[in-house]
Amino acid sequence: MTKPLKTLVYLAALVLILQGCSKSNIGPEENNSDKLSTWVRDLAGDVDASVGHTAPGKDKRDFHSFLFRFSDQKQVWLKTKADSAKYLPQTDWDLVFSSLYNSSIYINNGEQQAVAWQGNGSKHKMVLIKENYDRVQTAPSDAEFDQSKLYQIGMITDQDSPGWYNYSTTSHLVQVPSNRTYVFRLSNGKYGKLQLINVYKGNPPAVTDLKWATPYFTFRYFIQADGSKNLKTY
Repeated sequence: MTKPLKTLVYLAALVLILQGCSKSNIGPEENNSDKLSTWVRDLAGDVDASVGHTAPGKDKRDFHSFLFRFSDQKQVWLKTKADSAKYLPQTDWDLVFSSLYNSSIYINNGEQQAVAWQGNGSKHKMVLIKENYDRVQTAPSDAEFDQSKLYQIGMITDQDSPGWYNYSTTSHLVQVPSNRTYVFRLSNGKYGKLQLINVYKGNPPAVTDLKWATPYFTFRYFIQADGSKNLKTY
């Protein structure tokens, strides 16, 4: 085989490999199988805060928390004690993103044990189902929600952990597994589900660069408007 021909064969094989890789990364939104979920892309967390040495354009300080509302994707920042006192007791938010890189996520439930989030808020309940989002098509029983004490999710620490992301102490990078779906019973009696997908800007399929912009959250969720436990989204 001549050298030019070898080069053409190599390039053709490379194209096929890249096409295969791109197809493997196509999600349900891109192939139009998920018709009902709300997608949130690159929701910026506190990107101005920094851990350790101060990076250019960032402040070495604690990360500000923010609230998120399912109904209209509203984001409310808690930058001061006055903000927390004003907004946390309210019932019109669903999630709060807190702590380092806003990676610790709480639901709005005034009974939860985390002192910082106690108040007169909603009584949302949450259950983890270790299945891919598309496969979770029915909400669990009310008895399971009643018994749940899952109010906060963060790093996965072991096989029993309810957390939503893995953190490598070697690479210091985060990876989000796809087989974790968080199902809700909201205080208004409606049911829904949530999949957290990425914390890096642009929702890259893989990250090797520690300087990749973060936290920028990509996730999808579905709230069943008719009050039933039907969570099928395609």
